[in-house]
Amino acid sequence: MRRLSVEQLSVTNIRNLERVTLELGADIVVLAGPNGSGKTSLLEALYLVCTSKSFRAARPLESITHGQTEAHVRGQLLDGTVRRTHRLTLKEGVRTVRLDEKRPVSLATYALASPVVIFHPGELALSMGPATERRQFLDRVAFYTTQGGTKALDDYARAHRARQKLLESRGVDAADLDPWEALVARHGLELMQARQHAASAIVAAMEHAFEQFASPQLTLRGRYAATAPDDEESYLTMLQNSRAVDMRRGSSRIGPHRDDLELLLGGQPLRQVGSQGQHRAAVLALKVAEIGALERARGTKPILLLDDVSSELDAERSRAFFAFLQREHGQVFLTTTRPEWIETGTFGSACTRLDLGVDRGAVTRM
Repeated sequence: MRRLSVEQLSVTNIRNLERVTLELGADIVVLAGPNGSGKTSLLEALYLVCTSKSFRAARPLESITHGQTEAHVRGQLLDGTVRRTHRLTLKEGVRTVRLDEKRPVSLATYALASPVVIFHPGELALSMGPATERRQFLDRVAFYTTQGGTKALDDYARAHRARQKLLESRGVDAADLDPWEALVARHGLELMQARQHAASAIVAAMEHAFEQFASPQLTLRGRYAATAPDDEESYLTMLQNSRAVDMRRGSSRIGPHRDDLELLLGGQPLRQVGSQGQHRAAVLALKVAEIGALERARGTKPILLLDDVSSELDAERSRAFFAFLQREHGQVFLTTTRPEWIETGTFGSACTRLDLGVDRGAVTRM
């Protein structure tokens, strides 16, 4: 299993980080400072340079410093024994990336080279929020673990929109509904299969991790809950029979856009019966499972970004989570307002730790 780490990072005009250059070879990098100082912006810069996307905004261009027209992030990564340079530029509405100063085949190729897992307070929506959050989680896992999952998602969304537009503009008897519904069924099944594969890759690990982070007496179970049949002929029949209903609803009542990763606590829906602590434990368990799925699929220990995780967990769950990190030995970046609460001494003398202070966009070694 190769180990991936960021050795150097240069950031220009990301949020309140106007110009920052850092040496980051440590196993654990603690980013400490008051709220609003730029800690999360550093994690965002790391996520951008690894994936070309932001976990804080739908459009990466929203990450550019207010009043500026372009931003740059450059990272030198060590992948096993191979050093590689990643570069992202946001300028004039365009996002460009380079690997060792060469244009990758696609943004997907770029992101696959540097698997990364993020945990931030908004991730609690994975267990407490709508099904959309869990579908996106499965799509993220599927991106790393299956071939064609992202393409199936795009193809399905395009076909689904086209069918709905036809229904609303020309009615249930439109002549060209049949070919669009054939595409909806075909790409819908491809997307469902990718998500089912992703669910299979994380469910067992999630259930095991939850026992460590919550309580051995509590059981968390997960399964992919599909709304459409798993064979093309039945899927097509249901689409044809629901045309009138779908036209009135504004969306198809079946299909992967309505599926869910069902989470059950003691046999009951976690969203309805879970306590705040149980929701946090469930999300941590999902993240642990995501790390394992990426490791197995890519042969690389992903970089882990933890945004203010110490404020989201009580002392017992924090210790359990750091015990897991101790076994993983992947590179970890974490933010906190209280660095003295971050217990990394149990990681052993071979584990290196770097403490950085962040204040008003400036970063200094502590």
